[in-house]
Amino acid sequence: MAAANYYSKDFEWDQLRQEIENNPSLAHHLLPFPNSSITQNQHTLLSSPLSLCSPQEDSEAWNKFHTRHSTGKFFKERRYLLKEFPELASCRDCSTVLEIGCGNGSTALAILRGNKSISLFACDCSTEALERAKENIEAANINLAKERFYPFQCDFSASGFPNWLVGTSCRENFFQKQNMCSSDARSCSKQDFPSAKNNNCIGGVDFVTLIFMLSAVPLHRMSRAITECFSVLKPGGLLLFRDYGLYDMTMLRFEPEQRVGYREYMRTDGTRSYFFSLDSVRDLFCATGFTELELEYCCVQSVNRRNGKIMRRVWIHGKFQKPHVHVCS
Repeated sequence: MAAANYYSKDFEWDQLRQEIENNPSLAHHLLPFPNSSITQNQHTLLSSPLSLCSPQEDSEAWNKFHTRHSTGKFFKERRYLLKEFPELASCRDCSTVLEIGCGNGSTALAILRGNKSISLFACDCSTEALERAKENIEAANINLAKERFYPFQCDFSASGFPNWLVGTSCRENFFQKQNMCSSDARSCSKQDFPSAKNNNCIGGVDFVTLIFMLSAVPLHRMSRAITECFSVLKPGGLLLFRDYGLYDMTMLRFEPEQRVGYREYMRTDGTRSYFFSLDSVRDLFCATGFTELELEYCCVQSVNRRNGKIMRRVWIHGKFQKPHVHVCS
């Protein structure tokens, strides 16, 4: 199966921004949200009490979502992925990937098909999604895909990752130092952090993928989620990010009563979506210790064949690296 063509610059994001911000009918998307505080300093992200559902409620909403969409091809295999992130195709043999929020396997399928030597660990908060992913991987007839695919249930933003993904001693040391850096970043030095030479402190995977996943995490848990990603990557490992960007057409479809925070919305089925700006992504990842390699808006325009309407999609593409030795800055 050939990889899909990949386009990302059909229009300028700044031009779209000006159009949206000058449209009175869309003003509710721009207003501050009542009783919300969004502060990314000190690794803090707080959102409205309306959005503070329990992890169990979030998981149940996604279970119901995947049950409703268990038949047909609601999600298509993301064949563009290896063009967007060519490292997944060119990496050394026996590299490992942790896919977070695997859903029905649309990302896993593309990776396993595109690289026959890669091993892929895949987690999701929804047990229903994991069942769909396993079924789709088995049905895909990809060489040794079943033997290279390791799904497990996990809500990493609430409970963290299992210890077998990273040494326990390293995890405890990292979070202790991360808290130090939150209060006084200038006081931290190289010796405060685990050395790459200490095998107990080397994360377990070469790549972490967050593909249309972080936007579904409650805003107040995002910082913890990124810290978890950092902890399971090997030094020098890459985090590959793609998600909904500010002023994507799906954001503009939400009604005022569906807002549960600033740029945060909840669908009628209980699932949520946040829309990122470049600055919000940069602040989240760099505050945790990642080095920014790539970060840009992907602006794609298409036409709805049924009604002829122009659809302008905005996604964010990001690539971040865990330094070989983490230093606060």
